[in-house]
Amino acid sequence: MEAINFVKYQASGNDFVLIDNRFKEYSFTEEQIQKICHRHFGIGSDGLILLENSKEADFLMKFFNPDGSSDMMCGNGGRSIVAFAKSLSIIDKETSFIAPDGLHTAQIISQEENHSLVKLSLRDVSEISLFDDGQYLNTGTSHFVKEVDDVSQINIKEEGSAIRYDKRFEKFKGTNANFIQVVNNGELRIRTYERGVEDETLSCGTGITASAIAYAEKYKLNQSPITIQSKGGELKVFFEKTAQNTYSNIFLQGSVGKVFDGVINL
Repeated sequence: MEAINFVKYQASGNDFVLIDNRFKEYSFTEEQIQKICHRHFGIGSDGLILLENSKEADFLMKFFNPDGSSDMMCGNGGRSIVAFAKSLSIIDKETSFIAPDGLHTAQIISQEENHSLVKLSLRDVSEISLFDDGQYLNTGTSHFVKEVDDVSQINIKEEGSAIRYDKRFEKFKGTNANFIQVVNNGELRIRTYERGVEDETLSCGTGITASAIAYAEKYKLNQSPITIQSKGGELKVFFEKTAQNTYSNIFLQGSVGKVFDGVINL
């Protein structure tokens, strides 16, 4: 395979390698994806994203975790590919695109040089499962949300992986694990252990969205946005509660920045 041009973006500290694949030049094996995402032997990222053509929308998003797994939505990756599409002049300030879980819309609220503020729609939530130790829901990929007194005291590798591989979630191929701390009314802190990364990430878009909705459901809150502080920065989640355990018009808003571009030869 010849040299491949790529761009690296970060969305609130969640970083991704993005490749323009509109001409279907590239197809990667799991081993190649793992190499690209490896932080010592590759570029280093929380995922690989391919931008491809779509007959149904402005473009198609293909997302791969660092272990090569796919078929799941990534909220911060979705915000990153919107900024990438803008840089390629595929879109202007508003867009619709196809992701692994279906159609999404997005808006670039503001842009200054390599930094953008992007608001992304996410799928409706129609079911929240309640457990003694937390809540389970799907915001494009599966998430477990657990409230704790102090997120800084969590052993994220140990406690996160225990939830990720819990037998309760085997039929979903495991789950992501989110630990939230209530700071003020409508304001949370969060830490997330991501499936596929198999470690903590600085920010997880679908996890932040799931946590905001789980929090709103638990405390019977109807107002939005919910402000969530991750290690990578602040994000806001907007939603409308339409019935018990049911949320629609869900949007995730936060910053996106281009880190650098380059060439890799596999």
